[in-house]
Amino acid sequence: MTARRLRAGVKGWGGVGAMATACALALVFALMLTCTGSVNRDAGKPTAQPVSHAAAAQAQAQAQAAEDCTAPEKQTLSPSDADGPTIEAIKNREGEKRKLIVGVDQNSYRWGYRDPNSGESGKLEGFDIDLVHRIAEEILGDRDAVQFKAIPTDQRIPAIKAGRVDMVVRTMTINCDRLQDVAFSAPYFKTGQQVLAPKSSPIEGYDETLANQEICTATGSTAYAKLEADKQAGRLPESTDIRTTVPNQLDCLVRLQLGEVDAVVTDGALAASQAAQDPTVELKGEAFTAEYYGVAMKKDADDLVRRVNQVLVDFREDSSDGWDSSYTDWLSATLGQDPTASKPPAPEYLRKS
Repeated sequence: MTARRLRAGVKGWGGVGAMATACALALVFALMLTCTGSVNRDAGKPTAQPVSHAAAAQAQAQAQAAEDCTAPEKQTLSPSDADGPTIEAIKNREGEKRKLIVGVDQNSYRWGYRDPNSGESGKLEGFDIDLVHRIAEEILGDRDAVQFKAIPTDQRIPAIKAGRVDMVVRTMTINCDRLQDVAFSAPYFKTGQQVLAPKSSPIEGYDETLANQEICTATGSTAYAKLEADKQAGRLPESTDIRTTVPNQLDCLVRLQLGEVDAVVTDGALAASQAAQDPTVELKGEAFTAEYYGVAMKKDADDLVRRVNQVLVDFREDSSDGWDSSYTDWLSATLGQDPTASKPPAPEYLRKS
């Protein structure tokens, strides 16, 4: 039987009388300003628009941009070997700080994880880690000139926007909403959402068998966005419980193992690795979306985006130590010997000068 969690919230209020008076006075003053306009001490100068109007306009513009976006995997810049301000800043870091700072996962088996049996103090390994080393080698001339930062799923975009990392290489799907906050490279891997559940489960896939089942997803993931949209549109059974979200995607597997949820929805590439870790679970049904992983960077880091795209071109074409080799080393055991389904098509780029 699936364990269910009771969610309840208790809110307390203090100093009600004083707060009510202060709030009432503030409201009256705000209404007066709204009706009469801001005080303009400089004659002839237009009164500034309220901040809320600007915020609303920005939100509307972002929503429109997301709506107009139809092929997010093609919204990237053409490759280039040239250095620019972002790369120069990375190269000018002094001494031991002269490293590429990259947000990664340390718990995704065969993608970015610490193998306790590696004999090298559990160093980070995996497909994403191979790509990071390749980028560091191309930009700084040293594949080990990397400072890895373990970033939870829900902190990938905040870490980039705050400048805590130069980029995130963490099985991160390129989508239209995220393009409003960060820039992406060309795709480096193709996958799709799938259902992971115990082998004994009656769940058969992303269908009516999810009725009355509790599903776990990562906060801020494309999996949760898909489930939420499908539930609102009636494409998912109304009784499906999608409230369980966790900061790190691997936490869903733990919840599944503990019997706290009935299934996990995540990228098939990650789900296959999790099934390899736990022989009691399996993928249920086929992938029900088509998605692409990309390297995420700051919106204004055009030179870094172009350089990473050049690295990806070389990585794809390198027959000895490139994409195919990394796939064979890390992913063939869980995704199959033929990489065709996982290798993205030749990239297309924006023509931005």
